[in-house]
Amino acid sequence: MNNHKNSGSTSAKALFWPVGVVGSLVAGVIAGKVFDQVWKKASPGDEKEPPGALESDYPVKEIVLAAALQGAIFAVVRTVVSRGGARLFERATGEWPGN
Repeated sequence: MNNHKNSGSTSAKALFWPVGVVGSLVAGVIAGKVFDQVWKKASPGDEKEPPGALESDYPVKEIVLAAALQGAIFAVVRTVVSRGGARLFERATGEWPGN
């Protein structure tokens, strides 16, 4: 549901693009840190580092769990950062950068 009366103009979208890129980079760093902390607490074994896709010492189930958890955390953090950036942009310019 769109709560914004003014849908984003082409110029607002163009001006927001660099903000979105920087926000994505920041979100990636934050998500990586959050994932590392969550994995240390949630990992089933003694190993505190998440397994990579090609590490044969781990069962596939654990590798897929790590990947799914990492993806979910990244998606949530990216959404929160993007939405926050859009709201700040709207406050500064009066235009919503999306839609």
